[in-house]
Amino acid sequence: MTPPLVVGVDGSDSCLLAVDWSVDEVARHGVPLRLVYASLWARYEAGIPSADPKRPSEQVLAEHIVASAADRAERRNPDVKVTTDIVPQDAVDALVRAGDEAFALVVGSRGRGGLKGLLLGSVGLGVSARARCPVVVVRGDRAGLRGTHERILLGLGETGTSAEAVRFAFREAEVRGCVLDVVRTWRRPAYDRSGDRLQPGGPADTYEEGASAVIEALLRTASADHPHVRTRPAALEGPAGKILVHRSAAADLVIVGARRRRGHLGLQLGRVSHTLLHHAQCPVALVPVRQ
Repeated sequence: MTPPLVVGVDGSDSCLLAVDWSVDEVARHGVPLRLVYASLWARYEAGIPSADPKRPSEQVLAEHIVASAADRAERRNPDVKVTTDIVPQDAVDALVRAGDEAFALVVGSRGRGGLKGLLLGSVGLGVSARARCPVVVVRGDRAGLRGTHERILLGLGETGTSAEAVRFAFREAEVRGCVLDVVRTWRRPAYDRSGDRLQPGGPADTYEEGASAVIEALLRTASADHPHVRTRPAALEGPAGKILVHRSAAADLVIVGARRRRGHLGLQLGRVSHTLLHHAQCPVALVPVRQ
């Protein structure tokens, strides 16, 4: 059975954008689409009178939301296979669990109950931090959402966190027929190995060459497996988050790797991932390392 692309739906405008993006994505990859609504309404509505005791008001709302999302998906592309699920569980827990058997997991950037001023909703943040499959948070400007730049942006971290992201990025670039921009940033250290402060403006060749070597090593196998994907590697000096956010304005998707630490209960988002999820100008894909 082909794993589906799972989309968390809640009736928000952000969720509808995620559905649209996901329909286009499953059409590229030839996988089914699964729409999931999750809420703890059974717990919170216990004992509250309802016009129909067998169908709590939140359940009626859930049925309307998933039916509307499915109708929207089918109108966008009638050839896409769509299934729906309503799960009486915490949204983050339910989506993370659904992601264990998914091609990828997609969420919008803001939820139906999001507070004004938040750049990323709590469900999107929780799913991004915990899911064990690739997570795409759909956000950004109109051009990025529509995929009109014909460019994928891959941000490379350390070798141990980037291998899965590289494979994911090449696959995306290949099915889209677009250019893959690959960025590895580097910073000039303030002190040398002996602890002495380095003079500003010193030679940067060593650090740039090291970043370029990391790019070459990480791309070697994937480039051989996807010979038709055009890559544009760049080793750039500066903070990774700032550089990737700036370059996301000309991309249809920005991809970075993510590490999941076993037994860790808190948020597991690194600084770069956190920055992109809140400020990127196109959809963001976090690809965890397989454990």
